[in-house]
Formats: sequence, structure tokens, C-alpha cells
Amino acid sequence: MVIKGRPQDLIDLEEELKNAIAELKDAQNKVKDKRIDEICGDMAPVVTVNLSQRRYLKGHLNKVNAVHYAGDSRHLVSASLENKLIVWDTVTGNKVKIISLRSSWSMTCAFSPSSNMVASGGMDNMCSIHDLNKRESGNHGAKLVRELAGFDGFLSCCRFVDDKKIITGTADKKIILWDIETGNKIMEYKGHTGDVISMAISWDAGNFITGSVDRTVRLWDMRQVTPVQTFFGHEADVNSLVFHRSNSVFGSGSEDKTCRLFDVRSDQEIVAYKSPNGRSGFTSCALSLSGRILLAGSDDKSIHMWDVLKSKHAGNLTGHESRVTSISLTNDGMALASGSWDTSVRIWV
Repeated sequence: MVIKGRPQDLIDLEEELKNAIAELKDAQNKVKDKRIDEICGDMAPVVTVNLSQRRYLKGHLNKVNAVHYAGDSRHLVSASLENKLIVWDTVTGNKVKIISLRSSWSMTCAFSPSSNMVASGGMDNMCSIHDLNKRESGNHGAKLVRELAGFDGFLSCCRFVDDKKIITGTADKKIILWDIETGNKIMEYKGHTGDVISMAISWDAGNFITGSVDRTVRLWDMRQVTPVQTFFGHEADVNSLVFHRSNSVFGSGSEDKTCRLFDVRSDQEIVAYKSPNGRSGFTSCALSLSGRILLAGSDDKSIHMWDVLKSKHAGNLTGHESRVTSISLTNDGMALASGSWDTSVRIWV
């Protein structure tokens, strides 16, 4: 039997899946005793952070889609809709490297923890890795050491595990751990039912999380091909993820106009944060070194901040003239970088 061009067994399967998800949410709600704001409501006043713009980095000629700090908390890589990556010295504001790319449609970039390598990719369905300590003949940037191909969709996110391994997420639902030296796949992780668009690696590099257009966040053990946990709550694409340094809590930013905090131990969302205007989706997020402040880039041109424990909006950073697409916090917690469709990169201290 076919209803409106769709097989009845497929309709029944979708209904069964919806019911299973509803049952899981009900089970979670039964063991949820209190929210964070209820427990911490009588604490001291809302914590605020006075950040100001210290550097205005201009060099890109098109929309900046991604920024990512190196492990040294000084250098930053940025990618835009043009055929180049820029590596910046954020202390001096100087360009350290300008790396030529084959594609003009970069969607993501990443710095290795050692600060020796950068990766990028996008609509070319490929992850390109450059060694900053080597140069190609005739190129003042960095040597291309590996191109990781085999995707049926664009590269949406990538993160280095170390200088020998990298994880990629793509629009064809694939999540792959690669050996950079050989270019071979070490493991392919399966579980998402929609495009994978965001990723974060735990501070101990033993686990990672991914966000998707299927509205879920999944936690993975790097040694297992299937997810360890699946987190529900968001009602639209999960654009960004960030681990707390305890590795037990993570934050997320979504098109559903909320950022959320999830606890791995309780297996569920513990609080949701909304902007005062209630109209803006969130493209990126970061947690302060202490974990007390959650920051999120927004399509309303600003970076929002919340007091994590009191669940209160703690102000925003303004200055960008268009959508803030990506933010990145230094490992030492002393500076924040932001990239925007206004073609600029800004450093906040």
C-alpha cells in the first residue's frame, strides 16, 4: 500500500521512531529533578565579562566562514569564500602565512594542537592539510602534505586529534578518522541520519561529539564505530559544539535560536539559553576557561554571553557588520576570535 507516494512500511517506521524518541524524552524528564537556574538562583549577581576589540584583522576579500586558534594561544587560521587561508599572529595583527587553495568555497578550517599544521575544506568535497614548517616551490604559504577525498558531500567540519590523525565530518553523513601520513581511513563512524555540520574533541582526546541537521548531538568513543550516547533537545540544525574542560559537559549552538548545555553523566540537556531578542540563530559557541561564561556567535551580527549557572544573559559583543559565523577561544582563555560575513576577523580581549 502506498500513501501519497510513500510506502506504508516507511511511514510506520517513522512513526515508530518518533514514539521511541518520545519515550526516551519522557524517561529523561522523570529523572530530571531541577534545572541549573533553580539550584543556583540564590547565588551572587550575574557574572559579566568586559571584553573589548583589540585587533581588527583585514585580509580576506569575501565572507569569513571559519576561524580556529592554534594550541599556542597566539596564532589563528581563518577560511573564507575565496581560494586562500590566512594564518595570523593575533598579538601583532600580522599575517604569518597566506596559503593558496584549489577551491574558493572553504567552509571549515582547523589548527593542529602542536600549531604545526592547518586543515581546511568545503565545497570541493576534500580535506586539505598543510604543513606550516614546509614550503612548496613558488608558494610563500605552506606545503600541501595531504588531500583526503572520498566524500559525496561538502566538508563541513574537521578537527585534529594530533599531527598524525584528523577527524572529518561531511554533508553525506560521514564521520571519518584519518591517518594523515598515509591518507588512509582508520575508522568510519555511523549514526547520524542527516548532514554532519559540527564537531568537538574532548580535552583528553578520547571522545568527540558531532552535531547534525538531524537535530541531535552524538557522543563517540574514538575506538567504536557507533555512538555511545545520543542527545535530543534542539529543534533545528546543531551548528556548533564545545566541550567543558571536565569532559563531562558540553555546550551547543543551533538554528533553533538557542544554545544548550548537556551533561554526559545525566544523559540529557540541563539548561537552554536564549538571546533577549529571541529572533537570532546561533552559528558558533565557546566556553570560558572556568566554564562560567558561554559565548555564542549569532546571525544578528553580535556575540552573546550568558552566565552558565544562573542561566541569565550577560551581555553581548558588537562591532561586526554582518553575520558572525565562527568564534574560537584560546586554550589559555585570554582571547576570543570571531569571523564574519563582513569579511573581517576580530580579536577580543
